[in-house]
Amino acid sequence: MKTFAQKLEKYAELAVKVGANVQKGQEVLIKAPIDAGELVRIVTEKAYEAGAKRVFFNWTDDKLDHLRLKHASETVISEYPVWKANKLEDLVKRGAACIDIRTTGIGMMDGIDPKKAALDQETMWRALNTYYDYRMSDRVSWTILIFPTVEWAKKLFPGKIRELAVADLWEVIFKMTRVDCDDPVQAWEDHKKTLANKVSFLNKKKYKRLHYKAPGTDLEIEFDPDYHWDGGAAVNSSGTPFVPNIPTEEVYTLPVKNGVNGTVMATRPLVYGGKLIEKLSVTFENGRITRVNAKEGEELINHMIDTDEGSHFLGEVALVPNDSPISKSGLVFFTTLYDENASCHLAIGKAYPTCLDGGTEMSAEELKKHGANDSLIHVDFMVGSDQLDIDGENAEGEWEPVFRNGVWAF
Repeated sequence: MKTFAQKLEKYAELAVKVGANVQKGQEVLIKAPIDAGELVRIVTEKAYEAGAKRVFFNWTDDKLDHLRLKHASETVISEYPVWKANKLEDLVKRGAACIDIRTTGIGMMDGIDPKKAALDQETMWRALNTYYDYRMSDRVSWTILIFPTVEWAKKLFPGKIRELAVADLWEVIFKMTRVDCDDPVQAWEDHKKTLANKVSFLNKKKYKRLHYKAPGTDLEIEFDPDYHWDGGAAVNSSGTPFVPNIPTEEVYTLPVKNGVNGTVMATRPLVYGGKLIEKLSVTFENGRITRVNAKEGEELINHMIDTDEGSHFLGEVALVPNDSPISKSGLVFFTTLYDENASCHLAIGKAYPTCLDGGTEMSAEELKKHGANDSLIHVDFMVGSDQLDIDGENAEGEWEPVFRNGVWAF
């Protein structure tokens, strides 16, 4: 049986070898909370062993962010440090691999004005637009993984003392990311092939539309003739494969911006800017969001939608079976990286140009002609459940089952 130290080393190895797939002579940017110092040191060591030229660090801290938003004026919050934006933009333009180690951040913005929290997110998206564009267009390799905090562990395992709660959460993370396998890297190679098979099937089908039906959900989504599905591994502009999310269970594409109609009910909570949004319902007419309701966090979600014109439309459609390992854990994780891989989901905001044939080479105007949405933001919310049915309209105009009771129908 592997010790915790051995599992943590394998987790770091996955981030470098499978996630970012760091190449010899490549620069690496690690974004991480200060609490994750031990993990960052191991990831850094693995990156240098893989031949990294230099490793840079972008440290974060939720409690310091809380203090900043508590005391700063809206004028200050709307000013993002130019030096920081320039640094990140310069690194991706030089081809640096990006490794993001995140926490859920849940509860860290309690007591903060929702308007301030939304403004802070908007300011970040606006300042780092080029940086995120390099990532979303797969010009550079990037990957995201999670580091557990005491606050998060106690929310998932409320009956346990903090040390046991954190230990249990680590074990869940190791299981969900296949670290507990004899050979985690090979396990990921096998998993990527499984997702590739689903991608291949959907791309052969080339559904013109999908129709979602579930309690509170009746939604139809249209696709451009030149769209395709992706999932599992991606390939950067240098031809190097990488895995954006550890874990990942999804296959995804982009909708036609104006081709979304109906209402969809979120099935899991969403944490945005450190604040909770629950029981979310969204209505679309000709692609545009026309009504939003939420039991908690409605003011915040409305501020988010008003970020720009594109934040009123969808940018991503992702399919995840309800029997995925993350869903079968029975946990609601309160972090998008895990909850989106337990559930079918949609994303408000920017579309992935990689999901259009030749999309990464298209101009903004060409992408627009194909119905690809553009926005400063990209925010996923979960809509899958064991009651979700999805039908696809094939080339002959006939409808056939894609999902039944939350799982693949083929």
